[in-house]
Amino acid sequence: MFCEKYKRVCYADSDLTFLVNISNVISRSQDIYKDLELVLEELCEYLNAQYSIITIVDRNCDRIMISSAYGLTEDEKKKGIYKTGEGVVGKVVSTEQPVVIPDIAASDEFLNRTGITFNGNKPMAFLCVPIIIKNEITGTLSIHKTHPGITDFSAEIKFLNIVGMLIGRNISVRRKQIEELDELRKENMRLKGAKLFKPENIIGNSSLMNDLYNMIERVSSTNTTVMLRGESGVGKELIAEAIHNASPRASKPFVRVNCSALPETLIESELFGHEKGAFTGASAMHTGRFEVADGGTIFLDEIGDVPLSMQVKLLRVLQQKQIERVGGNKTIDIDVRIITATNRNLENMIKEETFREDFYYRLNVFPIYVPALRERRADIPILTDHFIDKVNKKNGTKIKRITSGALDMLMVYSWPGNIRELENVIERAMILSTDNVIHSYNLPPTLQTGFSSDTIDKGTLNNVLEKVERQMIMDTLILTKGNMAKAATRLGITERMMGLRIGKYNLAIQNYKQLSNEKS
Repeated sequence: MFCEKYKRVCYADSDLTFLVNISNVISRSQDIYKDLELVLEELCEYLNAQYSIITIVDRNCDRIMISSAYGLTEDEKKKGIYKTGEGVVGKVVSTEQPVVIPDIAASDEFLNRTGITFNGNKPMAFLCVPIIIKNEITGTLSIHKTHPGITDFSAEIKFLNIVGMLIGRNISVRRKQIEELDELRKENMRLKGAKLFKPENIIGNSSLMNDLYNMIERVSSTNTTVMLRGESGVGKELIAEAIHNASPRASKPFVRVNCSALPETLIESELFGHEKGAFTGASAMHTGRFEVADGGTIFLDEIGDVPLSMQVKLLRVLQQKQIERVGGNKTIDIDVRIITATNRNLENMIKEETFREDFYYRLNVFPIYVPALRERRADIPILTDHFIDKVNKKNGTKIKRITSGALDMLMVYSWPGNIRELENVIERAMILSTDNVIHSYNLPPTLQTGFSSDTIDKGTLNNVLEKVERQMIMDTLILTKGNMAKAATRLGITERMMGLRIGKYNLAIQNYKQLSNEKS
């Protein structure tokens, strides 16, 4: 379609033939890799582009790699690996926003890591959009396009966003395949006798945990600042301790600081210390946590809760490795490795201006994602055994085992509180046990099912559904004061269907109207 405004082809309002065609290709896909490359080829032809690329985000290794491409050789594809925030692709992943480079030859942002060649007679643009599935960025879609001097690529960006949404599910499946292949590779290494690093203070043998151990092993020997990301209760403090214990600083202090537990008025004094008389109540000099951790590691948990005023001062520590006590004027040199942790979305906080962007980039040098318990269910049996042993020693109990029924309940539960919640559940069940065995009925009501608690509805599926339907109709009639028309509308059925069901269940409408009159 020709756009009168820009005097060129407009893709934003293009006919839907192309989108329908690629939707059919994607929905009928038997070979994801092959079909995605076919889509990319058709995309280049449709947009008059020379190259098109799909990248996938590997969050465990903090890398972005090319999954499918049109116009690139296999060697060029292998070269296309980026870190989050690195180059144009890394910027799109970190900001989750499209980026347009009108002329890659004149751009410092465009790294050209794949080493592609382009015609110097015409400028070549690079357009890159994020692929987001369920609020998580899984990859990017980009094209290289020569042009006669176009300055506005908004039509192409809109079109690429639409295509990105269509292929998003396939990208997610492709990423899962890559993770499975990586898991097979690690298993092959194990079978060949390769010794994998495993911290002593962490329990788990799943593939995700082995990936985590690999990250710990790689970063421990360095002094790099580490940021641990993950939900509350996943064990981020244990990960920080494991990094410290495996580092050359293991013989030095490991100091824990929960930033959310420190009042804003005291956090500076707690971290940096204060001189005698610095403020009311400062009757003696106080050594701060950073000085205590000198030569070792300081773990700043819940870093997202640190106020903006304190972020500026911590930024100086990160940059200059120096502190000043509150009320003092002496600069103190420190040698401390910093590990932070958060369960908050710092990227959104930056947009809301509640977290400093420069502070974020100083902290986010080596991010490590700690998986939630529901993502590593294979570890639940071994974690359960560990907690039984731990609580037996703590409380003097003699629990010997957990039944298979109870373990099945632990395996299917969603665990919003993660490992911390699992430990609490096991301790509670051990207290309630009367025969040194954890049974399903010893578990909290939130984990109970109809079968385990012997409250499942009896009878055929049809009988059970009829009971539910009858109750819904009765509840709605009470709500609408016996008005059949309003009740039918609320239930999304016709008045005729409503009348048939009232007759089927022998419900007396006048009773509901009478009930309404009595209440009024």
